[in-house]
Amino acid sequence: MCSLSGPRDRPTARGDEMEKTILGSAPRYTKDQVAEAAGVPVQRAEQLWQAMGFAHVDDDAVVFTDADVAALRSLVELVSAEVIPPELESAVARSLAQTMSRLAEWQVGIFKSLLGDQFAVDVETTAQVASVILPVMEQMQDYVWRRHLAATASRELAERDPGADERLQVIGFADLVGYTRLIRDFTELELARLIDGFESLAGGVVAENHGRVIKTVGDEVLFVADTAADAAEIALTLNEEIAKNDLLPPLRIGLAQGQVLARFGDVYGSTVNIASRLTSVARPASALVDRELAASLRGHPDYRLIPLGPTKVQGFRGLHAWALRRAG
Repeated sequence: MCSLSGPRDRPTARGDEMEKTILGSAPRYTKDQVAEAAGVPVQRAEQLWQAMGFAHVDDDAVVFTDADVAALRSLVELVSAEVIPPELESAVARSLAQTMSRLAEWQVGIFKSLLGDQFAVDVETTAQVASVILPVMEQMQDYVWRRHLAATASRELAERDPGADERLQVIGFADLVGYTRLIRDFTELELARLIDGFESLAGGVVAENHGRVIKTVGDEVLFVADTAADAAEIALTLNEEIAKNDLLPPLRIGLAQGQVLARFGDVYGSTVNIASRLTSVARPASALVDRELAASLRGHPDYRLIPLGPTKVQGFRGLHAWALRRAG
């Protein structure tokens, strides 16, 4: 049941034509009918629907398509085959939906920028443009997804022990200084340019130095690296590249090394919390590292560590920090 939004998500009936274009067919099922067709209890279907972030559907509302039936059947089959544990069924649906929701927001933004005022007033033209662009976007989505899937699978097979949930990694947070104050008088276009510029720069630096961006949230990027040297290079290069950009404020960066739990595309654990806390106390255009990462970097010819002693941060007593610099 992942092919459309609930009726409360549509402000008017004018979206019906667009919805039909995107979904490939007009709605024909109520929630009871789609659950029956998929062979699952309606309560279970409702839980999955809401886990994906969609609004409650009235009993008599005809809003579901054959694609919803097929998707619900597929998920149930994965659970029945023990590919997905039953207790994680909703979590899988929720994680997938969160990723797809952000992607959908970006893609609709592309439509709006292409069509301008026509997007809101000329539904027929918008639907025609969508019918041309959507197959291309779908093809690109599949390509990029498979490329990332192949890269991630290869990395995991090469580096991780079978069945391991945790691994030793470096977590980094990079936060734009004074972001809230800076954007107070920004127009929507200016804000979009700032965010796009930051995400593009950060993503490029992280990827170039063998790291991975976990997520970006406005003024902050969370990344992970497998080695201490890669993490250090990412942090220092980020600050150096930001300094060359007149449109972006300086960064403050926190890095911590330790066991990290990766789950559904996100990371968890005290290592993540330490990196976040170090970021909050770092000075503009600086990078702080924790004790474990400092020990891993000590003696490295490219980097210099300046001990700062115990740092007062929420949730950690006597957290020691080191300022990271380039050697020489």
